[in-house]
Amino acid sequence: MSRLFSAYVIVDWSAAAKPTTGADSVWIGVMKRDVRFRLTFESFNPPTRQEAEAKLATILDDLKKRGERALVGFDFPLGFPRGVSAALALKGDHPWRAVWDQLAKMVKDKADNTNNRFGVGSELNRRLTGGPFPFWGCPPKDALTTLQPKRTREHGPGDLPEFRHADLAAKGAASIWKLYYNGSVGGQAIVGIPAARRLKDARGDAARVWPFETGFKALTEADLDDVQVVIAEVYPSLVKATPAPGEIKDAAQVRALAEHFAKLDEAGKLAALFGPSKDAPADLVVDAQTEEGWILGAAI
Repeated sequence: MSRLFSAYVIVDWSAAAKPTTGADSVWIGVMKRDVRFRLTFESFNPPTRQEAEAKLATILDDLKKRGERALVGFDFPLGFPRGVSAALALKGDHPWRAVWDQLAKMVKDKADNTNNRFGVGSELNRRLTGGPFPFWGCPPKDALTTLQPKRTREHGPGDLPEFRHADLAAKGAASIWKLYYNGSVGGQAIVGIPAARRLKDARGDAARVWPFETGFKALTEADLDDVQVVIAEVYPSLVKATPAPGEIKDAAQVRALAEHFAKLDEAGKLAALFGPSKDAPADLVVDAQTEEGWILGAAI
């Protein structure tokens, strides 16, 4: 059975507001084959998101020249809980893309990592509910009428869901509505989705976002004909990572995840992870494929 990919690029993103390296910063792990077809790994720790984006582009351009297809996994949600696009009255046939385009218009992320993620959360809250909900979490100095440091209330029956289907399946995944504090994937998604969008758009149809553009299904070589890059959401905690002596946890996680997907691909078992289990509810499959996305490797 042939492998789907030649390289596995795992990105541990960060919403840091200033240049930073080491723990809790951006880590890019690249697992690829050397001239003897042995898997080799290297990691990069750029201090800013702009530098990380440039590094990613260089890595992918190099793989393209070598005729190698890459899986690129980002550790933040690529979609929001079902209903967000409609609640914001966004136009377009593809709810996930409408949200991506909206964020790209709103997010300001400068070369020194200063960004307006709290302002974006506050404005989206204003449009969604007129109050400090559903987004929450910010430093006290950034608090606004429509964004508070702490969560103001629980999600009720008439609200947008607190979690996506994939978050519940992954067990322990945080809610995208949380913009600050430990595990705040919401802040990462707000600054990360525009970066993923630029990466995708620069490559056109040669880059596909899973499951939105590939379908939520087991992938075959034929599905990826002329595709150089598949962009997916990953969740580092799904795989146990043991740091080597002196290795930072984040670096160990991107290494372990890249290695995990490479081994599954080698064994012919990765393709099936791009699809749901046989007993997955039909509405879950539709939500994942059109709006919410899915976490690669999360069981249903």
